[in-house]
Amino acid sequence: MSRITLKNAQDIEALRKAGGLVAETFRYLEPFVKPGASLLELDKLAEDYIRSKGAIPAYIGYRGFPNTICVAVNEGICHGIPSPYRLREGDIVGVDIGVQLNGYYGDACYTYTVGHVSPLARKLVETTRECLEAAIKTVKPGSYIKDIGFAIQELAESRGFSVVREYIGHGIGKKLHEQPDIPHWVPKSRSLNSTYNTRLKEGMVFTIEPMINAGHYATKLLADQWTVVTADGSLSAQFEHTIAVTSKGADILTL
Repeated sequence: MSRITLKNAQDIEALRKAGGLVAETFRYLEPFVKPGASLLELDKLAEDYIRSKGAIPAYIGYRGFPNTICVAVNEGICHGIPSPYRLREGDIVGVDIGVQLNGYYGDACYTYTVGHVSPLARKLVETTRECLEAAIKTVKPGSYIKDIGFAIQELAESRGFSVVREYIGHGIGKKLHEQPDIPHWVPKSRSLNSTYNTRLKEGMVFTIEPMINAGHYATKLLADQWTVVTADGSLSAQFEHTIAVTSKGADILTL
């Protein structure tokens, strides 16, 4: 707990404003996510919208990342660099957006469906959204970080899907990435490390961002050293919210 920065009411309201802008940006992009739209066009739309609201795109320049949004099409999992690729009927595309507003960060991800998608793709997207919802329901003072992973893994695997291991949620505040780490799965070992056994406490703020694969959970990093895809080429989906722990439970800051 000593490395986890607890937020006060003023911090949380500032984080809510940043998170609210992220949610607004997703709504703004939605009508443009259609067959024929290029990923670079979506990136430019998001950047212009965020800047028009007096905020800064959080990802541009972060550890060298070149763009405003991370995109993950079909077998993409996360951290994809926008390209000239044009969306096609039946694609699914995860869009991850971060902003900095008045010194505080907002961070969320949404997976869009492009036109009519396959039954498998729809089931995967719906399940991933439900995994996030199930995880959020576990958040309250006194519960454990491992409860979040249990909820996600149990639901995903019951539907025949798998949970990505390497990429996890994280604390957020005046820095984009803070403590605690939020794994989305739980090892079967009886002796879990301190991360999993950390109790949630009022004032903690973090992201929950399950990445769910239709096939195996193994991942592959592409040559650009950013884009992560499924090792077996199966579909992947992601949803993410920024969450504050309150005395009443979870307060979603990216609605």
